[in-house]
Amino acid sequence: AILKLEPILEGRVLFDGFDVTSLRGAALKKFRQRAQMIFQDPYASLNPRWRVGAIIADPIRAFGLAKDRAEIDHQVGELLRLVGLDPADGAKYPHEFSGGQRQRICIARALSSNPEFLVADEPTSALDVSVQAQILNLMRDLQERLGLTYLFISHNLAVVRHMATRIGVMYLGRVVEIAPTTGLFAAPRHPYARML
Repeated sequence: AILKLEPILEGRVLFDGFDVTSLRGAALKKFRQRAQMIFQDPYASLNPRWRVGAIIADPIRAFGLAKDRAEIDHQVGELLRLVGLDPADGAKYPHEFSGGQRQRICIARALSSNPEFLVADEPTSALDVSVQAQILNLMRDLQERLGLTYLFISHNLAVVRHMATRIGVMYLGRVVEIAPTTGLFAAPRHPYARML
């Protein structure tokens, strides 16, 4: 709903002072360049018929962020390096990678439009525990290097504690508590937050 991928039936989504729910056309496209998503299942979110380079290049083309094929290829190579992969991996298909590598590809694709804000929907839940830590550390590093803001969605409180500076607890589809991470873990106020 925040990225307007699902219809919003009531309420508003405010981003940088404007209501996302009212955006259309060019204004919606501009917002989507600034706000991207990392999905829960890296394999399901990658087109199996496209090579990795084409997957990462698609937003660059869609938003007109490069002047020619050589510049697109250069940006794709740099994004692959940024997430810990080799630029030569752009010639491969998604099925040729492990789950953690696929999630790195999804992160590179999300970063290819130069966003400020990323919605990360359970981005490590489909991965092995050892790989989860690598992806989380990569995301923290990218956040610091690129000045990113994440909306990180997770049921895993250890992951939440590691990633978040501020936490919103939801119960039955409603936010029941918002607090700084240290405050929430030290003294949760809502009964559901205490139970967690």
